[in-house]
Amino acid sequence: MLDKTPLLPAAHALPQPHANISVAGVSVVAPGAKFPTLNGVSFYLGEGEALGVIGKSGSGKTTLARTLLGLTPVAAGEVRFGGATLDQYDPDALGSYIGYLPQNVVLFSGTIAENIARMSTQPDDAKVVEAARRANAHDIILSLPDGYKTVVHGDDGQLSGGQRQRIALARAFYGDPVLLILDEPNSALDSDGSTALNLAVREFKAAGRAVVIMTHRPSAISECDRLLVIEAGRIKADGPRDEVLKSMVSNVDSIKKSLAEAKTS
Repeated sequence: MLDKTPLLPAAHALPQPHANISVAGVSVVAPGAKFPTLNGVSFYLGEGEALGVIGKSGSGKTTLARTLLGLTPVAAGEVRFGGATLDQYDPDALGSYIGYLPQNVVLFSGTIAENIARMSTQPDDAKVVEAARRANAHDIILSLPDGYKTVVHGDDGQLSGGQRQRIALARAFYGDPVLLILDEPNSALDSDGSTALNLAVREFKAAGRAVVIMTHRPSAISECDRLLVIEAGRIKADGPRDEVLKSMVSNVDSIKKSLAEAKTS
């Protein structure tokens, strides 16, 4: 049967895209689910911008991240990166343009250098070190028994959660991508790691790149220009960071005032 299945045509080679993302009316429905995980999500992210996506666990942040990567198919709507839909890119090329830090960090069996270089058998040493420095992981790696040639076997326990996250963050930076998608990037980072992350985001914006950060930690949005609030798969707010935060505080204060008045009535 497989030998009779026609091969998909190779994608037309596209130039490196500009760092902008357009999401138009995107809905995602998980297999067997009754309700969509994302429902009619629309927004635009331009070059030199950082967007913070905030929401409770289960609100759809990780699904949105995977959708932007082309890993999760959409039931409706479309995602465009640099003006082209994601399926117009060769998958390997698309992967080289996007740096991704998943919420659940996974390191593969191989050397630290190979993990940072996305398991390339011939990693570019200079780019590996540059990515590690951006993630404030260089000194940590040098302290390991064999430095960048230290072999890890998945979750073998020789690295702490913070060390693993910094190495995975370096992997996201490797190759100088034009778009960063970071899902809960500082969940295991100490203050030095968080500072390095914020500096890297600042540098990406200054270089005309774009960053999307999924988080519920205030420290992760300090470099974000805009905030998108997602709840049950729908966008509840989208705008300049300080305006959205002010609106959220006002809503909380209003709810508290209503509850207080209800108790005294």
